Formats: sequence, structure tokens, C-alpha cells
Amino acid sequence: MNTARYAARVLSLPLVSTVRDRWRSLDVTVRDGLIALAFTALGFFPPLATIGTRIGELPHRPLDALGIASALAMTLPLVVRRRWPALTLALVVAGFAVQELRGYATFASLGLLVAIYSAGAYLERLRWAVAAGGAVAYALLTVALINAGSPTTADAYPLFLVALTSAWVVGAWIRSYRATEAERRRLAAQTALAAERERIARELHDVVTHHVTAMVVQAGAAQFVASSEEKVTANLVAIGETGRRALGELRDLLGVLDPARRAPMDQLPTLAEVEGLVAQSRAAGQPIELVEEGARPDVGAGRELAAYRVVQEGLTNALKYAAGSRTVVRLGNRPDAVDIEVSTFGAPARPGAGVGGSGRGLAGLRERVELFGGTFHSGPRPDGGFTLTARIPAGESQ
Repeated sequence: MNTARYAARVLSLPLVSTVRDRWRSLDVTVRDGLIALAFTALGFFPPLATIGTRIGELPHRPLDALGIASALAMTLPLVVRRRWPALTLALVVAGFAVQELRGYATFASLGLLVAIYSAGAYLERLRWAVAAGGAVAYALLTVALINAGSPTTADAYPLFLVALTSAWVVGAWIRSYRATEAERRRLAAQTALAAERERIARELHDVVTHHVTAMVVQAGAAQFVASSEEKVTANLVAIGETGRRALGELRDLLGVLDPARRAPMDQLPTLAEVEGLVAQSRAAGQPIELVEEGARPDVGAGRELAAYRVVQEGLTNALKYAAGSRTVVRLGNRPDAVDIEVSTFGAPARPGAGVGGSGRGLAGLRERVELFGGTFHSGPRPDGGFTLTARIPAGESQ
């Protein structure tokens, strides 16, 4: 078992994951305070009290008041290592310098590596200035140790500088990684938001355009039957019914789009409601023939909605661009798929009665159908009409 897999298994243990979650739930200042206290306690713990970094190797001096102060200066400032990393580094460096020049030795000196790492990871401004200042401070400490009679060989100082630089580099890499991850999450959120907006726009288009188009066509037809009170009344009743249907579907759509509510899948339009679509378009004056073959397969709620929207868009386009022309809706039900065809034949019987479109509907339909592994085609007929076809494969029930 490799190390990464073993570490993942250890981290997944209930006790380990509980401790990790509790730790992450604490405020960062509290966590850093606990780290600082731990380093302080280890710095004065008897077995570790005399173990520490001593690059100068000056004669060892037992801890006195100044030694205790220098040890505390290397640990307690870690409480604010994220909020004020430069100040933390300055205090820890001062404590480390006192320790080296006086000959103390404590485990608290490891606080220097933590402070340097924290500066590399959390410092926002003047990063290069702080790095340069640290290099200068280390050079001055080296000179002071040599002048104080340090027996350390000259090659030891560059090696320790490499260790300190490594701590900074690791912190800078962590900072870069976090920034990259934050940017990745931001872009992912933007992509998800754009996709959600597109989905909402597509649903609104499918729901609103069909009903509004029918209302516009019905209102336009009323102009030509103004002399017949019965026909005008029938048109107004049809417009009212279409408006109420539009409001009802809009309420259902807003309920589905509400993130606080679970989508009512059993209330979404299905192929069983295609007859109602056809009847509504007939009421708007469109001669429509509905042909359905075979038993409807169980394609799932999402695919049923997609099939319904295909028929709805086809009828909407018929009302828009071929008002009064013969229209045929064919549903070919197969065990593994549903074939849909909506065709208009010939030029519009009532030129000028239609309304314009944005072209969003067909593009949205193609995306919707292809999402379920289906195919979608649309284009003009030789006789001047238009045909829209789609095949939606059956899937698991949803």
C-alpha cells in the first residue's frame, strides 16, 4: 500500500475525521493560539528544553529571564501569524537572534520556520521587501555570530539559509495553490451560474413563448371576425384560457426553479398532455393533425419533458411562421425511444399573422435533446413548409 493511500485511509477513520472536523470548525485565531501554546509548552518541556537550533554553536548558557523571554518571543507571536505575518516574523527573528547570540537552546526555535512559512503563505503586500529584509537580518546575524567567536564552519550558514528559504518557498507554493483553487472555484461557480441562467431562460422561453404566441394569433384573428359577436366571444374566451394556462405553467416553473423546494417531477408536462397543446393551437385557428403510433415507453420524467417541449416548440413555430397552414404532429412510440415530428405544409395561409422569434427555441431544444443522448434536426421543406424532428431514447425512470 502506497503512502498516499495509507494516509487517506487513516484520515477516513471515524476518530481522525471527527478530530479534523472539530479542528477545522474552530476560528483560525483559536487554532493558531493552540499551536503557539503547544510550541511554548514543548519549548520548556524537560526532555526538549535543551534541544534547539544553534547555528552559531556558542557556549551553552542556561535559561535565565532573557532566555525565557527569547523563547516566548519565538512562540507566542504565532497566535497572529495569519493576521500579521510580517510582525510575527519580526518578533520571532528577534527572539531567535537573542537565543543564538546568548547561547540558549530551546525547542521554541522551531517557531522560526513556522513564522517564515506563514509569511510566505499569508503575507499580502511587500512580500519581496520582507524577504529581502529577512536575508539582510540573517547576514547580520551571521556576521555577529562570527565576531562573537562562533566555531561553526562557513558552509553551515548557507545550508541553514537553504532550510529557511525552503520554508518560505513552501509557504509561497501553498499560497499559490490556494489562489489557483479559489480561482478555479470562482470560474466553476460562474460556469454553473451561466448554465443555470441558460436553463431558466430556456424554460421561460418554452413556457411563455408558446402561450403568448397563441394569444397574439388569437387576438389578431379577432380583428377579422369583428362583425360576428359569437366568434369574437370565442376568441376572447380562448385568449383567457391561454393566459390562465400560461400563468399556471409559470407558477409550476417558478416552483421547480426555487432552490428551497424539491422539483415536483410528477407535475412536469408529459407526452400525455400533447393533446392539450394541440387543442390549444387549434383554438388559435391552426389546423393540426395529431398522429400517435405505438405504446408510450417509460422514458423518465426528464425525457418526457424534453419530448413535450419539442412538440410545444414545433407548434409555436407553426403559429409564428405558418399561421393557418396544415400542421401534422407525429409521435412514434418505440420500446427504446420516442420519435417526434412536427411539420407544416406550404406557405402560411394567413400571411403576416405570425410573430417574430429570437432563434433561442431551436438551439435550446437541440441542447435539451442531446443532453439525453438524442438527435434533433430542423429545416425547410421543398413545398415552403418546415419540419422539426427529434428522437429521444428511453432511460431510467426518474
